[in-house]
Amino acid sequence: MEKVSVRELRNHGGEVLARVARGETLTVTSDGTQVAELRPLPRLSASTRRLIERRKNLPLVDPAALRADLDELIDPSL
Repeated sequence: MEKVSVRELRNHGGEVLARVARGETLTVTSDGTQVAELRPLPRLSASTRRLIERRKNLPLVDPAALRADLDELIDPSL
């Protein structure tokens, strides 16, 4: 687990919190003594109702156009 000092937290708080937001857990130290732990909060999953609503708003996919796009990007002989 990475450590950050109170001074680093004070002077670069935004950067430290960005690291935590990316998933790091950090131990905060004061005079070399561990005093706190910063860790990301668990992400809440979307409800089933919300997922269904989001699905209803997705654009329709044309399978032939999708295949053509993929063939342009990837060698179709693979």
